[in-house]
Amino acid sequence: MAKRIDIKSLPLEELYAEMEEKGEKSFRAKQMYEWMHVKLARGFDEMTNLSKALRESCGEWYTYTALQAVQVLESETDGTKKFLFELSDGNLVESVWMKYKHGNSVCISSQVGCKMGCGFCASTLGGFERNLRPSEMLDQVYAITRLTGERVSNVVVMGIGEPLDNYENLLTFIRMLTDANGLNISQRNVTVSTCGIVPNIRKLAEEELQITLALSLHATTDTLRQSLMPVAKRYSIPELIEVCRDYFDRTGRRITLEYGMMDGINDSDRDLERLVRIAKQLSAHVNLIPINPVKEREFAPSGADRVKAFKNGLEKNKINVTIRREMGRDINGACGQLRRGATGV
Repeated sequence: MAKRIDIKSLPLEELYAEMEEKGEKSFRAKQMYEWMHVKLARGFDEMTNLSKALRESCGEWYTYTALQAVQVLESETDGTKKFLFELSDGNLVESVWMKYKHGNSVCISSQVGCKMGCGFCASTLGGFERNLRPSEMLDQVYAITRLTGERVSNVVVMGIGEPLDNYENLLTFIRMLTDANGLNISQRNVTVSTCGIVPNIRKLAEEELQITLALSLHATTDTLRQSLMPVAKRYSIPELIEVCRDYFDRTGRRITLEYGMMDGINDSDRDLERLVRIAKQLSAHVNLIPINPVKEREFAPSGADRVKAFKNGLEKNKINVTIRREMGRDINGACGQLRRGATGV
């Protein structure tokens, strides 16, 4: 028996071709696409303007991704919601919904587990299982939209996994998420975070997307970065600066530098001086992140005085800087913590 196609991962033009191959009229593709990506149907049975026979045939031809929320936690301090979703193969991923004045943001996962091995992160503790398909990334947004009853305006690919290690599926996800025939979220409201896979940053620059690229920097010297992030043994900070400058030149989109502040590790005055130099070279925005404590790791977040000193130092040098709000800390807000608590991996 032929392997069933994951219909929710098909862009509209491929869905047209699929319906034509099955002998169906082409407008059925547009109807189905709207059901999946606008009305957020959870299965073929909800597609009431398709004939019963076609709905039954689709159930035989295709798999249909509809993530199941197995745990939902809500922060008592800021209303952040964290979702643990079960995939069709029993694997678990997590997503976070955050309410801001400018709209609702969802942070999604791109892989089951992570192979990058960053020393301060919970996502990598259980190793890597597999990449998520476009449908599984999309349905994190769709399921949260349905469960909260509120529109999502910003999407951040910064949950479990390294997005640029799942490059082709990530591209399909972005194009479908921002498609005018789907949720039509602006590309400028999509952020992709990477630990710094240089060849794929270079490829991404050529895709003519208007997304925001966030580089997880976290250290200002190669020696420290290599001790925190194994990927830094392959790609040096000078290489990252070069490829990020190229990304900015090609896309006109300013890079964000994510800097997770760790007490006594990367928050000295010398670190600040070096961070200023790097940010100036890239005309970058800097996002300071007091790291979420992870019980299996020895790192603690920098104190409020050090975070403020970094903010002031960057601003004195005319560098745009924000301090990420500590959202969801009371519900295991760090990426990977909820999944690890549920699975032990």
